[in-house]
Amino acid sequence: MNPALLGLRLRKLAAIAIRPFYRGAYLRGGVAPAIEHEAVLRSLDFDFVVDVGANRGQFSLICRHLRPGAAIVAFEPLPGPAAVFSRLFGGTSQVRLHQCALAPAQGEMTMHISGRDDSSSLLPISNLQQVNFPGTQSVGMRQVPAGPLSDYVEPGEMGRRSLLKIDVQGFELEVLKSAESLLPGFRWVYAECSFVPLYEGQALADEVIAWLQARRFRLAGRFNPTYGRDGAPLQADFLFVACDAG
Repeated sequence: MNPALLGLRLRKLAAIAIRPFYRGAYLRGGVAPAIEHEAVLRSLDFDFVVDVGANRGQFSLICRHLRPGAAIVAFEPLPGPAAVFSRLFGGTSQVRLHQCALAPAQGEMTMHISGRDDSSSLLPISNLQQVNFPGTQSVGMRQVPAGPLSDYVEPGEMGRRSLLKIDVQGFELEVLKSAESLLPGFRWVYAECSFVPLYEGQALADEVIAWLQARRFRLAGRFNPTYGRDGAPLQADFLFVACDAG
């Protein structure tokens, strides 16, 4: 196993072992927290989170641990991971899950399902993705509902310190377009972006950065870089802050 991945796995196991909140979640749903985001999230005093590409709830779990009072609206279109998310947070009034994808227009879209469901995408999976992440090849397709963020979130329910998290395997810019009318209500955008096309037709990191800069979000940091077999950077998590944030 890659030493970095092994180290991350050990950190997750340690967090589960020493923190009752994470241990309870693991026992209920077999979900380990996305501990790699904890240092970034600790620095953000968010009170409302939109978790796009929620999968089984790994990111939402970290948010609940760090900011128990924050409301979370999550989006996960695949039924398997969505069922685990619901089991993990069932009965939690502050957490709401929509089993759909986000896109600029309402309708149905084709999800390309990966051998590892957290690598599934609304874009076709490229050979470059499969070479660098074995086991992520396409194993099928599924129609999923999709629509803009404004169909599911009202401006009035957002907090004063709202965070938009996006992890959607190459579809980041389309998700941002779907959320454009609500962007002024967000203080932070935290998105995984790629430097190379891991999914066919995806917008790369420089395009996402330019789009957000044009809408008055500045790049504040780059975290959790992933490198290919040749040592070249593949992707990372980017934190953007609204230019008028106090």
